[in-house]
Amino acid sequence: MYPARMLLPLSDINPTRGRPWVTYGLVGANLLAYLLQMGYGLEASVWSWGLIPARLLGGGDAPIVVPGYGHVLIGSAPIATLFTSMFMHGGLLHLGGNMLYLWIFGNNVEDRLGHLRFLVFYLAGGVLATLSHVAVSRGSALPLVGASGAVAAVLGAYWRLYPHARVRCLLFLIFIVQFVELPAALVLGLWIILQVINGVLGLGVGGGGVAWFAHIGGFLAGLLLLLLLGVRARRPRPVALRWDD
Repeated sequence: MYPARMLLPLSDINPTRGRPWVTYGLVGANLLAYLLQMGYGLEASVWSWGLIPARLLGGGDAPIVVPGYGHVLIGSAPIATLFTSMFMHGGLLHLGGNMLYLWIFGNNVEDRLGHLRFLVFYLAGGVLATLSHVAVSRGSALPLVGASGAVAAVLGAYWRLYPHARVRCLLFLIFIVQFVELPAALVLGLWIILQVINGVLGLGVGGGGVAWFAHIGGFLAGLLLLLLLGVRARRPRPVALRWDD
């Protein structure tokens, strides 16, 4: 989940009632996982604990040849990679983009759902996002890693729960760099539209890259999970008008 090229969210104006301990913990877990990846070997760790669609569907345990490492026996059972993959990242930019979005939008969703429900929501959203990628990449032998599917579920929930919240963004427009405040409905709406466009354009194109359908599936999963949990958006309070005599 890389920041948009023209619009980079920096923070939101949406105070919470308490500390988002689970969001803090998830950010910390992703950072710790990346440090472990660096110790193990970044590329080897991606192949060992990332999710490989063909392997998940086939259930095979055959060693996979990793460039520079020879034959590497996959460290996790295929079903376990549904969870391990969402804490792995392919580089600092990949990690930083995902954690930025989780940091900005996760606290409010956690505040609304509660700590335990938010943790379950996050993990379930990540699994559903990963399965969305698997559904359109059934024969792929390339590993999928990253928290972007789970974070996309958080974005979907935020878009539904707080559409009128203001989001501070950095706007890049040709030679102009400008700080702006925009409603979350617009910022996240543009984000999911971009994912859909790139996902459709990428259908049938082989090779690696961004798992667009994990983002799309995660966003939709966030909306679905809110529905299953019975959590609805609250109507914004009406603004009292004052007239000066």
